[in-house]
Amino acid sequence: MGRLVMQKTWLFLAMGLFAVCPATTDGAGGSEWLVSTNLLGPAKLAPVWQTTLPVRQGERLEMVKVLADRLYVRTAENYVWSLDRRTGDIVFSRSIAPAGFPIFGWTAYDDRLITVIDNQVVELDANAGTRRRVSNLNLSIIAPPVRNSELFYVSAADRRLHLFRAEDMVKMRMASADNDSQITSVLAGEDMVVFGTDAGNLVAMATDAPRKLWQFDAPGAMAGPVVRSGSSFFFASKDTCVYRVDASEAGGSSMAWRYQTEAILDREPRVTAAVVYQSAPGRGVTAIGRRSGKALWTLAEGVDLLAEAGNRAYVFTKFNTLVVMDNASGNQVLWVNCADVSYYATNTNDARIYLADQGGRVLCMEPIR
Repeated sequence: MGRLVMQKTWLFLAMGLFAVCPATTDGAGGSEWLVSTNLLGPAKLAPVWQTTLPVRQGERLEMVKVLADRLYVRTAENYVWSLDRRTGDIVFSRSIAPAGFPIFGWTAYDDRLITVIDNQVVELDANAGTRRRVSNLNLSIIAPPVRNSELFYVSAADRRLHLFRAEDMVKMRMASADNDSQITSVLAGEDMVVFGTDAGNLVAMATDAPRKLWQFDAPGAMAGPVVRSGSSFFFASKDTCVYRVDASEAGGSSMAWRYQTEAILDREPRVTAAVVYQSAPGRGVTAIGRRSGKALWTLAEGVDLLAEAGNRAYVFTKFNTLVVMDNASGNQVLWVNCADVSYYATNTNDARIYLADQGGRVLCMEPIR
């Protein structure tokens, strides 16, 4: 393994992997809580677990990501930890590529993690981190590959979406936008495949044939990936707007709403059951009603959503604070000093909040019910 896993109380070695017993008391037998429990109490937050990962001095983190029931942490040297995000236990920890190899994309399908390493599609075992399959497709891949039960969908620099049979990665066919624009984001479902382009096109096509189902055109390039929730598609555009587009049962689409921000957007919205959160460079975070398309509040110092619980949103700010916002009133409830926090994950699945520092401490906390 090459790295020891350090934690607050005890550790054991089993089957070649180190497992972590999460911290249960503030500072007992090891490092202190990343955010003091004295500060969390007034915010009605409580720590769930804290784990200290053996991050080398000077080594930075490149990714802290929530995906289903796991929390993934990757360093700039391409060392990855997979944690059970409910307990903080380490599922696996290993190097997935030599330091310096470019990596982008991190999605899950069944028991595999899908990523791109050095321009190859790599499938990792989700429980061990080992390589299950490496596919050199002889393409210059520009967007994270996705798949459904039948096909892989890979966008390349040739402005084509390449379709490969998932079973054996045999190439089946290609697709493209009518205007030959670059495909920058792809979503693969069993009912349809949807892609976005740098010309602002949102295109849905059938999964079983080269047939376009519908298309929506925005005036600006898409900023970040498209987010699907049910039959609705949300995306940010470089025309300064956030869009919600709904697919109809009849096979068409319509714009439900468009919200204009005050900046050229550079990342996708965070979508929950009732609210859409959009970060805008230099303008903070705005909460938009998912149904109405109207602004609920704007936090000028906001950087990104951490999590949501009921009517409360937890936002990380450029001042290294956690701000609690009330979505019903639009008011700021309170804030928590997070001076030691260097990294965070966005979680739209539930109310748990994940923070990390440069020393490898990873803290999970949640609202007190």
